[in-house]
Amino acid sequence: MTTRRGFIASLLAASTTPALGWAAVGNPAYLAAAKEPDGAFALHGLSANGQSTFRIPLPARGHAGAGHPFRAEAVAFARRPGPFALVLDCARGDVIHRLTPPENRQFNGHGVYSADGSILYTSEQQSSDSAGFVGLWDVESGYRRIGEAPTGGLGPHEIHLLPDGATLVVANGGIATDAGNRRKLNTDQMRPSLVYLSTDGALLDRLDLAPELHQNSIRHLAIRKDGLVGFAMQWEGAPDAATPLLGLHRLGETPRLAEAPLAHEIAMKGYAGSVAFSGTGEEIAITSPRGNRLHRFTAEGHFLGAVSRSDICGLAPLADGYLASDGGGGLLAIEMGKPRALALHSCAWDNHIVTL
Repeated sequence: MTTRRGFIASLLAASTTPALGWAAVGNPAYLAAAKEPDGAFALHGLSANGQSTFRIPLPARGHAGAGHPFRAEAVAFARRPGPFALVLDCARGDVIHRLTPPENRQFNGHGVYSADGSILYTSEQQSSDSAGFVGLWDVESGYRRIGEAPTGGLGPHEIHLLPDGATLVVANGGIATDAGNRRKLNTDQMRPSLVYLSTDGALLDRLDLAPELHQNSIRHLAIRKDGLVGFAMQWEGAPDAATPLLGLHRLGETPRLAEAPLAHEIAMKGYAGSVAFSGTGEEIAITSPRGNRLHRFTAEGHFLGAVSRSDICGLAPLADGYLASDGGGGLLAIEMGKPRALALHSCAWDNHIVTL
């Protein structure tokens, strides 16, 4: 068990030896945060067959992670809005940097590295009014903060880098929250958006939903190799509205909203927790831990079917299908709409599986 003294020591002990690559920790394919049986929290590396290749304790609940493209280094983000982002040496199990946002700012659970690993981009919001920012951190100078860019919306959550390596896409949830207790303050006046920024912060494109969907908070993102973006939404309006929870968009084009048949849409309970393209890129899926189900669609937005699973949420590409996780410690492959158990761990997986 990690003690407070040991945690602080690891935080201060940035190693002077060369950084190791992901092979040093078993070549994990994914990162996932979890709650452990004793109530503690950790970040795991996961193989494609659901085995844990490493486990590093966290001081509080983690949400999502970001993996360095080359070396065994990851950033674990606190549940949003959160006060910490920890840079972890996954090979040695050390905390090598603790990132602190500027005054009156909080991390929002997600981040991503530049294609060459030299810059970390973090999703942030201003504590006073939830205005969104992308923070820029210089990795090679010890994660020194070197700038920021406004996201043009409130409550940004997930951010991703497009395959061109030069464009960031940001999910502005549109929700203003009370920094102290996560209470939502503006659900009647939300304005979610999907925003594209150059990596130096210039606005390239902005997608706003139709007025009748202004309470559909854009939260999570999936990126296909050709730049097609899938975005998952969470409905903050009347509980019986059964709005679409998945959208598809390409920079500069018109979006497509993917709807399931009414009974299936109602069963999602207005909540999509994660989104991912399949390993082939031919389909896309969203999960709902509230509805205990996964919905599959073609990459054109046509409904393919549902998979039932208690507390399912984490989702990532896997070979011909998906890797999914649940709050009971389960990891399963979903191929052609059929679930197959891979592993059962003594933990509760958090909301996301991040592909390395």
